[in-house]
Amino acid sequence: MISIDPVKKAYILFFFLLVSFQSCEKKSGSTPPPPPPPTNTFSNPLLSSGPDPWVIKKDNFYYYTHTLGNRIAIWKTNKMSELKNVTSQTVWNAPATGSNSKNVWAPELHYISGKWYAYYTAGSSADLNTQRTFVLENTSDDPTTGTWVDKGKIHDPAADFFAIDGTVFTYNATNYFIWSGHASAVDNTQRLYIARMSNSWTLETPRSLISSPQSSWERFGAPVNEGPEILKNAGGRVFLIYSASGCWTDDYSLGMLTLTGSDPLVATNWTKAATPVFTKNVSGGAYGPGHNTFFKSLDGAEDWILYHANPSAGLDCKDFRSPRMQKLSWNGDGTPNFGQPVAIGTAITKPSGE
Repeated sequence: MISIDPVKKAYILFFFLLVSFQSCEKKSGSTPPPPPPPTNTFSNPLLSSGPDPWVIKKDNFYYYTHTLGNRIAIWKTNKMSELKNVTSQTVWNAPATGSNSKNVWAPELHYISGKWYAYYTAGSSADLNTQRTFVLENTSDDPTTGTWVDKGKIHDPAADFFAIDGTVFTYNATNYFIWSGHASAVDNTQRLYIARMSNSWTLETPRSLISSPQSSWERFGAPVNEGPEILKNAGGRVFLIYSASGCWTDDYSLGMLTLTGSDPLVATNWTKAATPVFTKNVSGGAYGPGHNTFFKSLDGAEDWILYHANPSAGLDCKDFRSPRMQKLSWNGDGTPNFGQPVAIGTAITKPSGE
């Protein structure tokens, strides 16, 4: 055995301790590795909650909103796939009392003749029969700024009954209003009606009935046609996509009408598809997919559908419904092909231009 002088032993021990300390210090203070490069994908849902989603694109920005119950808020973004990173801005609060004070549903934003209009459903009490459709106006270029002015109720005075989910449809330079409503004060079937508009908050013609829930797939839970939205193909052909059956059922789905005549006020000029065009995906966590809207990718090259769905069965018509989006395609005959709802967590390529 080799004998080491105690002084030398102390120096050797000090040396090793110093090296160890410097090594640890270097590791703790070192620059962390760079984050992985961003991928060109996203997954659904876009938000944890968001019933009745709506989006519109203007000046390379998307303005998104959904049902909040007592107010209207807007999310502004240039990347719909990153909606979860955006902070919403409340632009209107329901009054404490009055005809539009309760159950604020399904707001939509439309840019018409240089002004913004927000169409929304609300009522005067917990009685859902009081639900009607109302309009707000904003002259600002950006709907998250400026002042929203109440333009009152939009309705047919001769048929002022339950009316929800109003949307604006522009056809041959004329604006039409389409909504879901009841035939009378004692009727509970939700049908689709249309009327020509004289301005953005007034109907020029009486309402015309264009769709009733007649097939079995339109009557799960209750006979319902609601959430009408217009989709046009590259050639200008017009499709009306709507939600069918009770929103509280797992079989809430999308149906389709095709405009086959020149006058959209004539019921026979709309042809209904015999079967739903978008239905639940049980294995993918998409129950009751519906109440949709459409938008173009940032570069205008792609068409996308935005809709809500429940992540599991039996969750009713509540805030469990989350917004999801996916690209749609077009069949050879010019009709839209929505496929099936993409499963939760699936990597989806972001809209082109993002």
